[in-house]
Amino acid sequence: MGYENGHGAGMDDARAWDERLAWAYGLISKDPAERAVALDRLVSARKATEEALDEFNRTLVAVQEQGAEQPYEVPVLRAAHEEYLRVRDCSLPDGVWGGHDYEDLLSWPGLPYALLFLEWEARYPQEWTRHAKAWGTKEGLIRDLAVDAVGQDPVARGKLIDLVELVVRRAYRCKDREYVRVARVVDGIDGQSLRVRLEAARRSENPWARLHAGYVLWMLDRPEVPNSRLVWRTWLADTRH
Repeated sequence: MGYENGHGAGMDDARAWDERLAWAYGLISKDPAERAVALDRLVSARKATEEALDEFNRTLVAVQEQGAEQPYEVPVLRAAHEEYLRVRDCSLPDGVWGGHDYEDLLSWPGLPYALLFLEWEARYPQEWTRHAKAWGTKEGLIRDLAVDAVGQDPVARGKLIDLVELVVRRAYRCKDREYVRVARVVDGIDGQSLRVRLEAARRSENPWARLHAGYVLWMLDRPEVPNSRLVWRTWLADTRH
């Protein structure tokens, strides 16, 4: 997740996050033109990140060749590293790394952008895959956000419920099963809102929605059952008999 807290010095307040990443809201816009602008911005940001990393690596090699005993204390290398962090934090998925450093995720100013990154994958999976595929980041964010503290916040909880509904209504994608964690947390806080949507999906004409929502509801009624691949396969086999 990077050095120290994962972000450059003085870059952890909400205003700084907005300055770096507010453009990313265009990625979840219903307007294709707005999404195209945001995607172009992302391509540029990721290219700049690669270039900054290359420069840091070149500087590291040069400092090591000069025989520095503690290369990371050399000012020119530290400057190159700070520049890399600054540029990296203006991109995705890199910019949402480091939230695990906060004991209370509700105090993390990057929370809206972590939710945005997951919403982007849920709403526009092909664009997400083409421009910022990061299954490990997706899994890590889902697990980080599937906690009571986040679920207790009405705004965040509403986003989590939206995400569960979006995911169950589509064909399965890598790491989607992790959303059972989110569903279980939300169910313990506001189960009615979540279950109404899941029941609607289970009764819909969408075969994926019927299947996935049925599984999630079955798991919600059995909180002691592990959300494992074996459990999923067993449930699926029983359902099809």
